[in-house]
Amino acid sequence: MMGPVFQALIPVVALIVLGFLIVRVGWLRAEGMRDISNVAFLVLAPALLFRSMATVHLAEIDFTPVAIYFCAIWIAFAIIMAKHGLNKRAAVLALSTTFSNTLMIGVPLVSLAYGQEGLVTLFALMSVHSLIMLTMVTSIVEFADAREANSSAGTAGWSSRLISLGLTLMRATKATLLHPVPLPILIGLLYSTTGLTIPLPLDQTLQLIGSAFSPIALMLVGATLAINKDLGHIKTGLLLALTKNCIHPLVMFTLGILVGLKGVGFKVMILSAALPIGANVYLYATRYKVAEQEVTASIAASTVLALVTLTAVMLAITHVR
Repeated sequence: MMGPVFQALIPVVALIVLGFLIVRVGWLRAEGMRDISNVAFLVLAPALLFRSMATVHLAEIDFTPVAIYFCAIWIAFAIIMAKHGLNKRAAVLALSTTFSNTLMIGVPLVSLAYGQEGLVTLFALMSVHSLIMLTMVTSIVEFADAREANSSAGTAGWSSRLISLGLTLMRATKATLLHPVPLPILIGLLYSTTGLTIPLPLDQTLQLIGSAFSPIALMLVGATLAINKDLGHIKTGLLLALTKNCIHPLVMFTLGILVGLKGVGFKVMILSAALPIGANVYLYATRYKVAEQEVTASIAASTVLALVTLTAVMLAITHVR
C-alpha cells in the first residue's frame, strides 16, 4: 500500500526541495519568479487544462463528489463565521481553511497518484472552485463592509453600499470566469461536446507545453518558501494550517462516507481537501487589507506541513473503496 503513495509523493517533494535550493544558492531571484509564474499560469496551465478536458465527455463526469466537497467547505465556513461573526477578517480566515492549492500541488500529485481518471474529477472541481468560493467570500466581505457603512452613514450609505456590492460581485464573477484556470477547462468541455478531436500537430504541441507545468509549478512552491521569511503570527498560521490540512479532509471523508461515495472521485476529493492553502487567499487578504500576516504565515505553514499530512492522508485513503 505504501509503495504507490511514496512513488507519487517523492517526485512532488523532490521538486519542491529543488525549487527551495535554487533560490537559496542564488540561481533564482524574486523578480525572476514573477516572470516564471506568469508563464506557468498564463501559458503552461491553460494548455494542460484545455487538452485534458477536450477529450472528456461531460456525461461521464460524476459531479457528486464535487458537490459533497462544497458541502464540507460550507460547513467549515459556517462554523468559523459563527465563531468570529459576520466580518471581513472572519471571511478571509474561513477562506484560508478551505481554499486548496489545486493547481500548483493538486494537479501534479493527482496526476501521479490517479492518472487521467483522477485529473478529470479534479478539473471538474477546479472549473467551479474559484468561481464559487471567491464569489462567496466577496459577497460576505462586501456585505460586511456595507453593514459597517450603514452603521455610520445611515440609510443612504446602506443603499450605495448595496449597489457597490452588486457591481463588485459582477466584476468578481467576470474576473473568475476569465481566469486562466476555469476558462480553459470550460472551453475544453465545450470543445468535447462537438465530438471533434484535436488535430495531431496541435495536440502534440499542447502536450509538450502542458507537460512543463507540473515540475515548474512545484519548483515555484519551493522557491516561494525560500523567499518567505515572515515568521510573525506563526501560532495563528499553524492553527489555520492544521485546520486546512487535517480538519478539512476529515470533514470531506465523513460526509462522503455518510452519502456512500466510493471510487477514485471520492479519493481525489479527500486529497483535494488535504492540499495546502492556495495563494488566492493571500491575494484576497492583501486586497481587503485584512489578516495579511496571519494568512502569509498560514500559507507557509500549510505548505510545509503538507509534506507530512498529505503523506498520511494518501496512506489513509488507500483503504477507501
